Amino acid sequence: MINKSIFREYDIRGIVGADLHETSVKLIGYNLGLEAISRTKKETPVVVIGYDARTHSPELFNYLTSGFNKAGCKVLGMGMVATGVNYFASFQEFNGLKPDASVMITGSHNPSEYNGFKITIGNAPFFGEDIYTMGDKIIKNSDFTIEDNNAYEAINVKSMYIDYMVKEFEHLKAMPQKLIIDCGNGVADTVLTQILDRLELNYQGLYCEPDGTFPNHHPDPSEEKNLVDVMDALKGDFEYGFAYDGDADRIAFLTKKNNVKGDIMALLFAKTMHNPVIIGEVKCTQIMYDLINEKGQAVMYKTGHSNLKVKLKELNADMAAEVSGHIFFNDRYYGYDDAVYATFRLLELIQNGMDIDAEIAKLPKVFSTEEIKVTTTEEEKFVLMDKIKERLQTPPQGFPKILDIVDVDGVRVIFENGWGLVRASNTTPVLVTRFESTSQEEAKEYEEQLNQLIVEAKNELNSTTN
Repeated sequence: MINKSIFREYDIRGIVGADLHETSVKLIGYNLGLEAISRTKKETPVVVIGYDARTHSPELFNYLTSGFNKAGCKVLGMGMVATGVNYFASFQEFNGLKPDASVMITGSHNPSEYNGFKITIGNAPFFGEDIYTMGDKIIKNSDFTIEDNNAYEAINVKSMYIDYMVKEFEHLKAMPQKLIIDCGNGVADTVLTQILDRLELNYQGLYCEPDGTFPNHHPDPSEEKNLVDVMDALKGDFEYGFAYDGDADRIAFLTKKNNVKGDIMALLFAKTMHNPVIIGEVKCTQIMYDLINEKGQAVMYKTGHSNLKVKLKELNADMAAEVSGHIFFNDRYYGYDDAVYATFRLLELIQNGMDIDAEIAKLPKVFSTEEIKVTTTEEEKFVLMDKIKERLQTPPQGFPKILDIVDVDGVRVIFENGWGLVRASNTTPVLVTRFESTSQEEAKEYEEQLNQLIVEAKNELNSTTN
């Protein structure tokens, strides 16, 4: 049996054994192979595949490769790599072969029993309706048998990536600042410390050994509880800290005073750009949009790495950012989220004299909540969002005055002195909320009022389904 819920907005993801097993993964490889043939018009498209540190990733690689081989593709295997290295491979050439598609086998920051696939075809994300449509085909033809055939050509893309980074950032050589890095037992250090060493940078590494059981802490740097060791190190001689998620496409950047979120990173980078065009997601602070718009253009768009990559290319913007630490550079890079690359762009800011804490201290003061998650179900979350949108059209008495509603992704409700966001997560069965205001009291009021509206919408939904 194949679980339809593994086919998600940005990628394919599920629990290994229950959702991702020999049958489902072989069929995913086979159908992706057919998609690559259809889109490239090539009889034998070239597919590059890498995987993260999870214990079951090599097994899934074998199943996936069997599916691609059945479809008639040529598979290049790069072994264990960071997601940024996987994307990088798509832009290179290997013994005269240029990749037509890529798959990164990763569960990202999910618990260790999860895994999944991030997919590109023709250097563009394969996501959304494409994934859903392919999922329907797979379920309809789930009895199709695919024999074992895990033949592939091994490639060494890590050396190419390391050489590229060292050349690109050779001006950082022997930078004196003391750095602490936390790889979280993910795959960042399949390349990171080799680059740091060749650049003769002054660093200490934590949990650099890839271990898919994540024995030290959960590999999600957007949660402050997973940054405790970095924050402790910064109380001593270390000046800057960096932490990475399981597949190293998200970064946390810390100073002695600040945990610098992705939207503030984007604002810092914008200061160094002429007439910047920068894309943010609906969770980004209004400060980012307002200040970037004073010297360039800031565009609000949907959350999700696939959505932002597509919009980045469409607008030929300089960069895009998510609060959670996905940073996409189109300026001097290829336009995808790569936390290892972002590390060195941040170090550039410091080397060029930017006082990170001083720049942040100059920003207008606002009070923001972290992401607050409201548990629901996969079946109900989008229906619930429709109910919330309906209620916002005629808000209850005493509800804060609404100036505007931005519905590019969920609802971002603009109030007189701030905003509140409610959106359905595309990866988990929750609604995600976030609130911001120029006063702490108002931020709390926005949170309470919107949460009450969510509760009422949930009650209404439950009463109609019971």
